[in-house]
Amino acid sequence: MIGIPGRSGAGKTHLGARLLAVLRGRGLGVSTIKHTHHDIDLDRPGKDSWLHRKAGAGEVMLATPGRWVLQHECAAGDPPALATLLGRMQRTDLVVVEGFHASVPACIEVYRPDVGKEPMFMRNDNIIAIATNRPDTPGLPPHLPVLDLADTRAIAEFALRHAVHIAVE
Repeated sequence: MIGIPGRSGAGKTHLGARLLAVLRGRGLGVSTIKHTHHDIDLDRPGKDSWLHRKAGAGEVMLATPGRWVLQHECAAGDPPALATLLGRMQRTDLVVVEGFHASVPACIEVYRPDVGKEPMFMRNDNIIAIATNRPDTPGLPPHLPVLDLADTRAIAEFALRHAVHIAVE
């Protein structure tokens, strides 16, 4: 597992998609977990699965010929732990985690100074490198590798060398 945290607008999702293409191109199995602070609902009111959830189902699985999705209701104020989510996933070569910056032991922060937000590396010991579009930015920590955000292959190589295994629930 490798984390790619960063502030909103820094380009985490775009980097993740580019990493997927490079890693899959090498024949690796790759899955992702994306954390969001927003409350989302994949269901539509009135649909059967929505009715099941509203009637009290703790989990509703939707199965189609091409994919399946499991919706799990969380108790209010009890978000799922990263290890729990990983335990629900099929084993694969690498999981790229967007978000969960405090739970992923090895993270490459996506940092764009022009976003105008404080970098995360100042407060997170689990950030092991910075991927940025401005490697000449003053204040980047000298003890962390600085990766060119446009060099997806180099970031993928770094991610594979530094990915960590964690126990799942």
